Amino acid sequence: MQTVTQLSDLRRETDALQASGTLALVPTMGALHEGHLTLVREARRAADHVAVSIFVNPRQFGANEDLDAYPRQLARDAALLEAEGVSLLWAPPPGEVYPEGYATNVSVLGVSEGLCGANRPGHFDGVATVVCKLFNQVRPDMAFFGEKDWQQLAVIRRMARDLDLTRPHVDAIHGVAIVREDDGLAMSSRNAYLSVENRAIAATLPREMRLAIERIGAGDATGSVLQTFRDRLLDAGFDSVDYAEIRDARDLAPASEPGPGDRFFVAARIGGTRLIDNMPVA
Repeated sequence: MQTVTQLSDLRRETDALQASGTLALVPTMGALHEGHLTLVREARRAADHVAVSIFVNPRQFGANEDLDAYPRQLARDAALLEAEGVSLLWAPPPGEVYPEGYATNVSVLGVSEGLCGANRPGHFDGVATVVCKLFNQVRPDMAFFGEKDWQQLAVIRRMARDLDLTRPHVDAIHGVAIVREDDGLAMSSRNAYLSVENRAIAATLPREMRLAIERIGAGDATGSVLQTFRDRLLDAGFDSVDYAEIRDARDLAPASEPGPGDRFFVAARIGGTRLIDNMPVA
């Protein structure tokens, strides 16, 4: 595996890889876990070569968020990726991605609004900007993202389509199903922030989501179900619930009558850690 930190070297390495086959990109911010490695394995099945980027993107963190505290463990991550057969690790310093005088922003309307977009102003502009940069830097044939960040995936798909970043009529942006811990909690680098007590409480999130979906499927009023869901999370020890909503999985429009094609989206906070999750309603 080649580890590259400068754009001039990256172009040489990616050109060499694509001369002998297709190249898939798995963008990450590091602190890798089984969810990330699942993306890598899916990418390896689909492409001849896999490139992984590790870049803690400052533009997607808000003023009071955890940029400085976000875990950085490049040596460990690199060893994991090499063991998975990754061909190229792109690990640029911030100045290589956002050089002095950088003044361009990518904003995606519609799917970026509401849910995390409402609670984290500017977050999806930061995501769209860095992913657009990564696509232009690596120039992959395809890219893989986890479905835990479903809204992020929707933003990236819309951006790639609108800006012609992928070949026409080719599904080059692949979503990969959420990887969960044994107790159902969606894997996330931020789970490491949880204390032992809060980690046990966090497992109630997916359990209560499944219970709420069962009640909706049984015909209970959606508004009542969602209010009960919020109350039960708070009773379990969560500090707050940012949102608990049913939306169309394709365009993230609010769903008036939940049904096939809709998903249940949740963000909740515990002990200073913000957890997100989503599940299909039917």
